[in-house]
Amino acid sequence: MTEEKIEHKENPTIEKLESVGQIIIGELEKIGGILTADPIAQAEGDLVQEAGSRHLETADALEEAEIEKHKEKSSPTE
Repeated sequence: MTEEKIEHKENPTIEKLESVGQIIIGELEKIGGILTADPIAQAEGDLVQEAGSRHLETADALEEAEIEKHKEKSSPTE
């Protein structure tokens, strides 16, 4: 069998959607923890929400880097 390399190209839009989804799931877990008086579920919701926020920051940075990369390629060198 031969090994094939599959190159994973990151898409900032998909990364942002995943982040927003993670933030929403975290909020729902947090609310569920509050409604059921379960502090562990509430804390887990906070953790998931924070992870989603960090993921969103990373996706924004990735998008900015990609835009900067395209600007460098398109600008003529003097």
